[in-house]
Amino acid sequence: MRTFGWPELWFIVEAAKWTVALSLIAFIGGALVGLVIALSRTSENGLARGIATVFTQIFQGTPLLLQLFLVFFGAPILGFEINPWVAAAAALILNSGAFLGEIWRGCIQAVPRGQWEAAEALSLSYFWRMRAVVLPQAMKIAVAPTVGYLVQIIKGTSLAAIIGFTEITRAGQIINNATFQPMLVFGVVGAVYFILCWPLSLWAGRLEKRQAKALAR
Repeated sequence: MRTFGWPELWFIVEAAKWTVALSLIAFIGGALVGLVIALSRTSENGLARGIATVFTQIFQGTPLLLQLFLVFFGAPILGFEINPWVAAAAALILNSGAFLGEIWRGCIQAVPRGQWEAAEALSLSYFWRMRAVVLPQAMKIAVAPTVGYLVQIIKGTSLAAIIGFTEITRAGQIINNATFQPMLVFGVVGAVYFILCWPLSLWAGRLEKRQAKALAR
């Protein structure tokens, strides 16, 4: 049995780069999916709204862990070879897309109705109403909740350990199996997550306060 020392600590800390990488992939990919969902949910096309609504309900209404299992174990059944990295990224992108899409839908609908009516009065198409009038205002509203949700993505990457992806939690499991010091090992794991998430939480809080002051003027 090994004792917990600097090599073990460094192994966990080094695994943080994979957590950050997976989080960025999930956020960027989820942002692209989420934008499509948000625009579909607020579009004038009933079919697009229906498909986006079903997608959102499925991925918001089922656990992320189940989604990871379905992607990781389901892909080989369909004839696709998939590794833990790709499976984790795919599941997190789809899950993040559903939640970001719903967040951004709310931000789009939070734009004062008068702005929509003014754009319609100028005979702008839906594309130009969104691009020139609605989205620029919605983006300002969306910054704080989007940063806040990024914290949830980082914490959600811990579930990728269950399919063998070596991020912070999986690194902690490996070290714990070698040292049998769960309180110390997972205390360090928790500290690393805290260091990653706390600055983002503070930033999101400051953005929310700044936005509240701007709306109060």
